[in-house]
Amino acid sequence: MPGVTKHNVPSPAERLRRKRFLSATVITCIALVVIGGSVHVVKLGSIRMGEMRALATYNLKEESTRIRAAGEDIAIHEQNEERKNQAAGYTVAEAEALLTKEQWQELETSVLIPAGKFQMGTDLKNADAASHPQHTVNLKAYRIDKYLVTNAQYARFIAATGHRPPSDWKNGKIQQGVLLHPVTLVNWYDASAYAKWAGKRLPTEAEWEKAARGTDGRRWPWGNEMDPARLNTYYNVGSATNVTTYANGVSPYGVFDMAGNADEWVEDDFLPYKGTDAATDVFQGKVARVLNAEDRAMKLADMVPVNRQYKVLRGGSWKGDPFSTASYHRDYSWPNYASDFYGFRCASDLGK
Repeated sequence: MPGVTKHNVPSPAERLRRKRFLSATVITCIALVVIGGSVHVVKLGSIRMGEMRALATYNLKEESTRIRAAGEDIAIHEQNEERKNQAAGYTVAEAEALLTKEQWQELETSVLIPAGKFQMGTDLKNADAASHPQHTVNLKAYRIDKYLVTNAQYARFIAATGHRPPSDWKNGKIQQGVLLHPVTLVNWYDASAYAKWAGKRLPTEAEWEKAARGTDGRRWPWGNEMDPARLNTYYNVGSATNVTTYANGVSPYGVFDMAGNADEWVEDDFLPYKGTDAATDVFQGKVARVLNAEDRAMKLADMVPVNRQYKVLRGGSWKGDPFSTASYHRDYSWPNYASDFYGFRCASDLGK
């Protein structure tokens, strides 16, 4: 061949050595790419965890001491349901004497939400798909409670009706120092019964969201930035707080605790918004059932679809993460379930 001499043609041994060197170089390059990609992913994960830690409002080393076992509240509530009302509780006069006349008047304050349109839901990609899409809703004027229903208010209801008290009330009495905390460990039926007794009703999901975020589509009642100083969430306190505490976190209409403190029951079933990209299965009610002896022996259960609907909860709680307190976020549970972070407030039509 032109340009090739006997002196520059590599020997078989030299060709094998070069081939091995080339293969080693390629493998090294691939390994570096994989390692680099892995480091990048780990770095992104670290940044994300850093963001979550920055949003945490308590020392994460204390996490194990702050979280109750899964299902613990449900089991306690079921036991309380079986007992019904065996406790002495309050007389009507005793319940009335829990607060001053001025305190009762303030707690019973409701806020007028004017008629008109607002933006409900969100198009944010990192939000739960069940909150998609953002859409316009037009509502009539209505009123909504300024505050979550408190233990003191619920005590008057129990005294007047004989309704079963929450499971954490010892001998039917409120614990010391929590008169103005939101009543919790109430299920949807309890909340609905109270609202009816008070001459009101539970707010619809749309009414709740408009009262929380106004008409400009903000993420939280005060704006678009999470601010832990404006709400009780993510164990920054470790329990519920007085409903009058967070005056710096009120909604555009002056409604308290529309983010954090207690997750709030609303009237609606948990159903998809029109045009949502959420999977249909998300809205399907399911219960845990043991389907065979082998699963029973291993203490396993399958989530089986049932012909019942969840109820919606809104606002996040003192236990929840900051993202669950966004005004568009939808939580849900069975209407007969209760927890120490489930509460409610009431609404009413104009003229009532």
